[in-house]
Amino acid sequence: MATERARRGAVIPLRPVVPDEPPPASARQGRPTPTSVHRVASWHKKTPAWHAVAEWGIRLTALAAIVSVVLIFIFIGMEAIPLFTDELVRQEVTPSSMWFQQNWGEGPLRYSWQPTSDIPKYSVVPLVMGSLKVTSVALLIGAPLGVLAAIFTAYVAPRWLREIVKPTIELLAGVPSVVLGVFALVVMGNWLKGFGFEHRLNSILAGGALSLTVIPLVFTISEDALSAVPRELVDASLALGVSKMHTITHVVVPAAVPGIAAGIVLGFGRAIGETMIVLMASGNAAIAKWSLGLSTRTVTATIAQEMAEVVHGSPHYVILFVLGAILLLFTFVTNLIAYRIVQHFRKKRGGT
Repeated sequence: MATERARRGAVIPLRPVVPDEPPPASARQGRPTPTSVHRVASWHKKTPAWHAVAEWGIRLTALAAIVSVVLIFIFIGMEAIPLFTDELVRQEVTPSSMWFQQNWGEGPLRYSWQPTSDIPKYSVVPLVMGSLKVTSVALLIGAPLGVLAAIFTAYVAPRWLREIVKPTIELLAGVPSVVLGVFALVVMGNWLKGFGFEHRLNSILAGGALSLTVIPLVFTISEDALSAVPRELVDASLALGVSKMHTITHVVVPAAVPGIAAGIVLGFGRAIGETMIVLMASGNAAIAKWSLGLSTRTVTATIAQEMAEVVHGSPHYVILFVLGAILLLFTFVTNLIAYRIVQHFRKKRGGT
């Protein structure tokens, strides 16, 4: 009978089934077993020596970068601190007069940057306004183009076109800023001359050229964020009969909002710290007006143009380092905002 059942399909074990042995007491108590220790030791023996060298090289590089940033902050702070401690500097310029001036004329003349005149004027208001104007124009042009190009590359373009568009846009980040400044000065200035602006070199021209440096940064970060959206979300939306464009706008983009927002904020930090483009294309006129058709002057252009000719230790020298500290503060705040935005959306989406 048993032989008949075995012949009809019963499984006959080829070897006796031995019940699993319980793990040793050391493993149950959380201590490594001799076998596991032997495996770890053998793994370490097989690890090449250059792995440890590479690991220490990465650590030293990261430490050097951190130390360099800290030393930059210390150096700029030490050069700017005489504004508050040196009596001779405070007699010529006070911290309050840098922002609030009530006796130097009316309108835009109330805030003047004239450090080499008979009566030096050190108002940073027109410089900060110029930086904000140029940066705002650059973001208004570069951020939408960067995000739309990222959406097109990640979900719309065919593979062969994606392999062309993506490297081309990223290659734009490697173009020297002085080349973009010459392009703005010679080519873009002639294009915008027919729009009737008050000055040929103005905030729109400088912001338009500056957007060419913002687009690659926003594009790269946004494209990475869009590509990181789980494919299951897209497939589920398409399986429900939703169109591809509706899926992109209502599923993909909301899921990638943290990365897109961080890219835009970092683009702001990149634009506000640019020097050569605004130095060549903004007109370098410190005018305290919000009109985009007027020439303007930024904080970075002022530092680059005047630092080489200023007397060391003079009030003018100290104020230039104060401008550098203000610029570092802007950069720090923008990076902090980008970090907070990413954390906010991660918490809102359950930590994913």
